[in-house]
Amino acid sequence: MAGRNGRTVRDLRRGNRTAVLHRLYFDGPLSRFELGPATGLSSGSVSNVVADLIADGLVEEAGSVDSDGGRPRTLLRVAPHSGQMIGVDVGETRVRVELFDLALTELARADRPLTRPGYDVDDITGHIRDGVAEVLAAEGARPERLLGVGVGVPGIVEHTADRGAVVHGQTIGWDAVPLERLLRATSGLPETVPYFIDNGAKTLGQAEMWFGAGRGARNALVVLFGSGVGACLVTPEVEQGRAVEWGHLTVRVRGRRCRCGAPGCLEAYAGAESLLARWREEGGRPPEGTDEETALTAMLAAAYPAGDAEPDPVALAVLEETAEYLGAGLSDLINLFQPERILIGGWAGLQLGTRFLPSVRRHAATYALRHPADRVTIDLGRLGPDAVTVGAAILPLADFFSRGGRRAEPAPEDRPPAWRAALDERAPR
Repeated sequence: MAGRNGRTVRDLRRGNRTAVLHRLYFDGPLSRFELGPATGLSSGSVSNVVADLIADGLVEEAGSVDSDGGRPRTLLRVAPHSGQMIGVDVGETRVRVELFDLALTELARADRPLTRPGYDVDDITGHIRDGVAEVLAAEGARPERLLGVGVGVPGIVEHTADRGAVVHGQTIGWDAVPLERLLRATSGLPETVPYFIDNGAKTLGQAEMWFGAGRGARNALVVLFGSGVGACLVTPEVEQGRAVEWGHLTVRVRGRRCRCGAPGCLEAYAGAESLLARWREEGGRPPEGTDEETALTAMLAAAYPAGDAEPDPVALAVLEETAEYLGAGLSDLINLFQPERILIGGWAGLQLGTRFLPSVRRHAATYALRHPADRVTIDLGRLGPDAVTVGAAILPLADFFSRGGRRAEPAPEDRPPAWRAALDERAPR
């Protein structure tokens, strides 16, 4: 039955369960007494919701604390083993698949190297399928316990009604690839296990905002700096984050050709692939037959040698120019969105690390408007190279919490009559 604001009794129950789960997840263990002010619910509502969640196996006791002169208060937490999620990172050199429990503790991992150049669709779907099977087998996990599979990919992800998630990855040669449908057809998972596919920068942002350096910020930008560059914008209006194709802002008219085909994109100057290409073009010697991560390590060693050795002036100049391009690119984000925090992650961003950061900050302040530049902090992400995978696993977890800790039910083929739906809404739960 719907109230004046359009919310049904079921909506209210779901909202109350979501509020309790969120507070226990992020701030727990907590007592029932503490959950009241933390969620804004009455003590009676807290007791009812907690009883439901315990009966569903989602919440468990976690010790007790002394109270002021009364009986000890029982502490509660979200039960880590009450569900599992899989996170997938479709990266530049490999597909990483990880199985997590509800507390996002890693249970199993599978890395599938990309041995052939490019992003062949059949290769990628095969690596995801095999990786999912491998991590489930390693833990002896039952697929029906999965809350979902989250996948972070390069490119723009369009969510359609008829084909599910469709990936438009211009830089990797994917043109409207129906990835969700392809995975569903080949994975062998039950139909009840949902897929959540999104841009890798968004999944990185999701992880840093939940557990990393973004926690507590209301307005933030999380930058993915890998072979290319991307970003995730988080604001009060877009709490789950929105991927922005920052790498394809034009920074030089008639400039270098980007992987997307356009001239002068930021990614043509600031991505790891272009950084190494420019070093080579200027006379540098990246190691042959190695992946980008190994080549970038060699470039850093050449530019910043240990001891008293002379730095490679070409490598140093290219890195300093890249820092300026990144800073100028960040200034556009600062002027456009006025964030309170900018976080740099991705394997290349983390590898360049604190050595790179002072120059990036200095250039960002030089190119940005003074007022928003004075209010923003620019730091590295805290979650390391697994952040994209963790963020991908958060996608099904966030959906599960938004449903009040209930799995999505498949839509019935025939809708029940209105009188039956009304009775169902009013039935006690």
